[in-house]
Amino acid sequence: MAGTSAKQKSVRNMVLSLAVTILAAGVVYLFIPHDEDAAPEVPRVDYRVELLTARRAAAYPIVAPEGLAREWKATSVRFRGDEGDAWHLGFHAPDGEYVQIEQSTQKPKAFIDEATQGARATKATQEIAGRNWTRWTGGRYDALVLKEDGATTVVAGTGSFGQLAEMAGALKAK
Repeated sequence: MAGTSAKQKSVRNMVLSLAVTILAAGVVYLFIPHDEDAAPEVPRVDYRVELLTARRAAAYPIVAPEGLAREWKATSVRFRGDEGDAWHLGFHAPDGEYVQIEQSTQKPKAFIDEATQGARATKATQEIAGRNWTRWTGGRYDALVLKEDGATTVVAGTGSFGQLAEMAGALKAK
């Protein structure tokens, strides 16, 4: 009988410990402020070093935006010389939408499919800063696509075509 009593005490102590832990977690949850509707803050990245590196290494003119409002926040950057000189620069637009610039010398069909995550070309074109961009829709991202200088440039994202055009119009190669 003594062994049964020790097992019961052990289980009872474990249940009491669990109850205290849950109670403490509840108190912490109730008294520490939190905003469930707030979007997590995405840090701004400085892409100047990667841009200079990419411009020196790539076989085509790498583009980056100039003159965008401060509210456009760069959030991601990478250059992969071993993957068709692939250049990526991602931004959060002022309204929180996502817009990215992708450039590469890879085969355009596969590259565009990956950059837009499945969009298809439309017959619509849009002249931006003297260049004719093709609209792509239907994938995860809408996109504007430009093929020139031996590379394909894709401006894609969840933003509107107005935002994509604003980004495309701000792109400069040096």
